[in-house]
Amino acid sequence: MKLLPVAITVALAGTAPFAVFAQQAPPVAAEAAASVDAQDQADVRALLAELEALKGSYAQEVRRLRELDMRVQALQARVDGKTLPLQPATPAVASSRPAGSPARAAPTVAAPTTPPAAAEGYASSPAEAAEARDAAKRSVEDVKQQVAAVFDRRLTLENSLSYNRYDRKQLTLTGFLALDAIFLGNIAIENVESDTLTYNFAARYGLNPRLTLNLDVPYIARKTVYQKGGAGGSAGAVAQEDTYGHGFGDLTVSGNYRMFMESPRWPETVLTLGVTAPTGREPYGISWEVLERDDDGFIRFAVPEKEPTGNGVWQTNVGVSVVKTADPAILFGNFGYIHSFRNSFDDLDNNPETVNPGDVQLGRSFYFGAGVAFAFNERTSLSISYSDKLSARARTRYDGQPWNKIIGSDANAGMFNLGVTYALSQHTTLVSALGIGLTPDAPDFSLVFKVPYML
Repeated sequence: MKLLPVAITVALAGTAPFAVFAQQAPPVAAEAAASVDAQDQADVRALLAELEALKGSYAQEVRRLRELDMRVQALQARVDGKTLPLQPATPAVASSRPAGSPARAAPTVAAPTTPPAAAEGYASSPAEAAEARDAAKRSVEDVKQQVAAVFDRRLTLENSLSYNRYDRKQLTLTGFLALDAIFLGNIAIENVESDTLTYNFAARYGLNPRLTLNLDVPYIARKTVYQKGGAGGSAGAVAQEDTYGHGFGDLTVSGNYRMFMESPRWPETVLTLGVTAPTGREPYGISWEVLERDDDGFIRFAVPEKEPTGNGVWQTNVGVSVVKTADPAILFGNFGYIHSFRNSFDDLDNNPETVNPGDVQLGRSFYFGAGVAFAFNERTSLSISYSDKLSARARTRYDGQPWNKIIGSDANAGMFNLGVTYALSQHTTLVSALGIGLTPDAPDFSLVFKVPYML
């Protein structure tokens, strides 16, 4: 029992020098340890800040991808006529650990659910989503191509075929009324039926995002049936004669300039300037074939030997068209002015036995129209519109004589139009349109088929 106090005393005496030495020695090891710990903590804080920034950016990208997937899914469901279930986007979990706290395992970011295949209406990649967005604008661009111009297409080659039908009837009375009730003389019914088939080749080249140049080259084939009642002085007799004509029509060169881009409050506004050259066969000086004369030499029934294919004068056109997209509708309208220049001809008379040179001045024309189109999907759109063209009277002047206005040469041609566009492929579109004449000067009806090919 006496040995235990002695051992404790010896132990305390032996360790005292070491304790004193430890208290007197410089704290080099402690300072080094503290420096290393501070550097590690700074590195940890920097890495945590970088991690938080990356997680925030990743969460935003995840939300954007999910929103884009849901938009594409809704569009595809509308195209397929069915509704697909939508899965809500899972937001990324952001860490709320303050800077400088001990490092912990990074929170798990909920990965977006793997979308179904593209055929089910989802975009499986950003590239497919961009492709779907571009496809949704295809029908809108096809409508703009017909009513104004599309400036982001480098070159467009268009083939079109149009058919116009005219049918005019006129009652002619030659005589007088006896006793205010009995007509004495000849009653003649004139009927003119005209069928016109036009093939038009058009090339449209975009120089820049604001300017395009256009070239239109038409080829026209016409058939006109002339019928006249009262042939030979008999009210029951009807004479008929058919005339034909074909050839190139009047060539047109034009340009479209986009003055204003479409904005939420302002429509896309395009200015059009064009020049039409008289490359077709003019209607002046064409000899008429006399089919019937009276005893006194009066021509009772005569028809032209061939049909014209052009106006015979130079013309300029200036117009403005506007287009406003209001999904799913597209509103458009246009108005413009056509000026015809005076031209001289070697013969204005249709009598093959005489030659009368002179000048022709066609009347000024104004045109306007408006309509609406509906884009059903990325391939198909339907348009409904009204168009009208007002023309003043034409004038003629034989050499050495004053100007004379041609009675009946003024016109008001109003049309109701119904059109459908369908994208056949990525580069080709089929455009069909039916026009119904609303005024006597307009065609009874017209059919138009266009196939623009975009390069």
